[in-house]
Amino acid sequence: MELKKSSQISATEPDWSREQLDRWWNPSRQLLKSIRNYQKWQKCGGIFGRFFSSLNVIQHKFWSVITASDIPINCQLGGGLKLTHPNGVVIHPEASIGPNCLILQQVTIVKGVKIGGNVDIGAGAKIIRSVTIGDRAKIGANAVLLCDVPAGATAVGIPAKIIQNNTIISDNMD
Repeated sequence: MELKKSSQISATEPDWSREQLDRWWNPSRQLLKSIRNYQKWQKCGGIFGRFFSSLNVIQHKFWSVITASDIPINCQLGGGLKLTHPNGVVIHPEASIGPNCLILQQVTIVKGVKIGGNVDIGAGAKIIRSVTIGDRAKIGANAVLLCDVPAGATAVGIPAKIIQNNTIISDNMD
């Protein structure tokens, strides 16, 4: 199996292979599949659309319990989303997540957050204000993000600060 480096992953074109089922018991991918299928059938409408949408609502509820996550069925998720361990992931339905992002366990994303493409969010990170995160940004584990993160930047700490070459950039450094 060939691993793609983060710089090779597109920030604009979804890599759908990241969401493909490789076996039936893959709860995070099954959860994403139920969301994708629900949204697809909702757009179709008609009697079949309503029937299959209802079926996917049941599947979504099942996989939400199994994964212990709160990702609404009407969420705005870009393609190629990778949820390695979705346990405790909470995403507000009015948050927007770009393509090919990686979200680890215990992450909270609130209303109005806009996440670009190919963004990695570490375990336990909390994005608790309506912020914008640029493409290819990285949010450190347990970071509490209160400000925008430019493209390609890394944010770490409580509250999160933007770092560059292992140096913290801050207005109020002593």
